[in-house]
Amino acid sequence: MLDGIKKWIAFLLMTVLSPCALAAAPILSARIWPAEDYTRLTIESKAPIEHRMLIIEHPDRLVIDLEGVKLDENLKSLPSRVNADDPYIKAIRLGRFKPGVVRIVLDLKTKVSPQLFSLKPVADYGNRLVLDIYPEKDAMMSLLSEPFPEKQEKKQAKPERTKIRPITIVVDAGHGGEDPGAHGRHSFEKNVTLAIARKLARLIDDEQGMHAVLTRDGDYFIPLHGRVVKARSAKADLFVSIHADASPSREAQGSSVFALSERGATSVAARWLAQRENESDLIGGVDLSVKDPYLAKTLLDLSQTASINDSLRLAKDVLHELGSFRPLHSETVEQAGFAVLKAPDIPSILVETAFITNPSEEKKLDDAAYQERVAKAIFDGIKDYFAQNPALARPNLVLNP
Repeated sequence: MLDGIKKWIAFLLMTVLSPCALAAAPILSARIWPAEDYTRLTIESKAPIEHRMLIIEHPDRLVIDLEGVKLDENLKSLPSRVNADDPYIKAIRLGRFKPGVVRIVLDLKTKVSPQLFSLKPVADYGNRLVLDIYPEKDAMMSLLSEPFPEKQEKKQAKPERTKIRPITIVVDAGHGGEDPGAHGRHSFEKNVTLAIARKLARLIDDEQGMHAVLTRDGDYFIPLHGRVVKARSAKADLFVSIHADASPSREAQGSSVFALSERGATSVAARWLAQRENESDLIGGVDLSVKDPYLAKTLLDLSQTASINDSLRLAKDVLHELGSFRPLHSETVEQAGFAVLKAPDIPSILVETAFITNPSEEKKLDDAAYQERVAKAIFDGIKDYFAQNPALARPNLVLNP
């Protein structure tokens, strides 16, 4: 009799807890972020989503099964969110596959290397299921894995010619995509930083002997170490990361410039800021379960003393130019452990252009003419740096057969 009761209770529990019997979890949002390097699809929900992914060929497709979710308007909006110029996704189809399971099918334009992972609630986000779609052969990793070309013997039949390699400056627009950064009443940091970064890149490209590379040129997320990877793969001579500061006090104002520190932050505020900026990977979303091959290839175990000294010189010149037309939040260059500044062989600085949480400064940051003025001040600081360090401004000679 007792065994019969136990079996009956077990049957009831299995029935009640089955996916079909449970109330379907609501979807809070569904988003797609296309970029040149990869496309990200994010599904945000109140509860974690049980999921399974299949890769199918002929034709190439990704199939994702979601258990216990509602096929609501947020999910149904995914097909309309695919851009025609998305480099990887041709189209999205979805529907109820079987009781308790929603199936999403991504028709692909090419073979891909996908990563599907879950993120716990953080900042303003709930639970997220994230699909990152990379090309099957990651062009950046291929570049980094290639050995340096061996020096070729000169051919007597064709005398070699030389050309000047321009000074390469990587301009990093802070935050992006899933990671909006700080925000004021009307604007997000990620949009302000991209606008200023584009203007700075244009000024650099217009200068003879200089070339700019943007870490991102659109609204998408790049992990902090991914920005370092881009700088090193571009063989950058300088790295400049653009940001807009935030403070609990709406009265806080002014610009600041930071360099990396190996010995701790120079102030409590610098330590707090570095911690906040380093949380971008948590907010933007990085699959921490995957051992990242970028780190082994780029964050080398080298002394950064020389690069930090050069970074401090560059930061001082940029801070001086910013202070020539606007208030400074800190009169001296500060240092802290910013992850985005950890390229061991590239002088790197982080510029907090103004406080987006200050209504007056937010209004200026949204003004194109003011953005141009900030970009010009940073650019003038870069030129001052090279004027005082002419040896660093001498571009490398590249031999062409």
